[in-house]
Amino acid sequence: MTALSVNVNKVALLRNSRHLDIPNVMHAATLCLKAGANGITVHPRPDERHIRASDVHELATLLAKWPDAEFNIEGNPFHNLMDFVRTVRPQQCTFVPDSEGQFTSDHGWDLAADGERLKPIIDECRELGVRVSLFMDPLPEVMDKVRATGADRVELYTEPYAAAHGTQQQQAQLRRFADAARAAQGAGLGVNAGHDLNRANLPDFLGGVPDVLEVSIGHALIADAIELGIGETVRTYLHCIRSAGGGTNAGRCS
Repeated sequence: MTALSVNVNKVALLRNSRHLDIPNVMHAATLCLKAGANGITVHPRPDERHIRASDVHELATLLAKWPDAEFNIEGNPFHNLMDFVRTVRPQQCTFVPDSEGQFTSDHGWDLAADGERLKPIIDECRELGVRVSLFMDPLPEVMDKVRATGADRVELYTEPYAAAHGTQQQQAQLRRFADAARAAQGAGLGVNAGHDLNRANLPDFLGGVPDVLEVSIGHALIADAIELGIGETVRTYLHCIRSAGGGTNAGRCS
């Protein structure tokens, strides 16, 4: 079954608006894991506007008590990410081509520009025992180039699909992502996915795109948790994932 990794950045963003440590990032992550989440994702940015360096280390300590759960650290390896990877050695790091002040991730890597300088960093990660996923646009023709960098997986940037969901473009976008996933798998890469996935669009995505290993979901899941609570929200997303197994179109999960 597709793994669910919960991105807790928005928990940290809310906490950082005051000086009370409320909500507590570690407690939120613990509730997610107790509800069945398969992992925790963080994207620590250089300005620490949400996840702080201390959060990364505290989460690593927490996840050491959950040996079946994955710690996924996202970010730009040319900024602050590699210090965390070297120290924490998460199960997975996802390289994202964000600029330092970028509002949110909005495109995949341009390997013509960055592929060669990514290779030695990917080699270092693999020597550390850390799986590497590259954040990529759904372009079948680049997947061989991703594999040539030494990466283990791609994370497909799913905002174009999410924007098309419920419109006449939905099926065309699903075909686009399915073609990209098959090309990645044909190149020997695992396929992850993330960005703007939610209860409404996740079942259709997993029903239409083959063999997605992991989805990383933060913004929508934390927003849903305001209404449902974190534990119930995680269980709902896991139900969405199970409902999509075998290509079933389950519609909105609630």
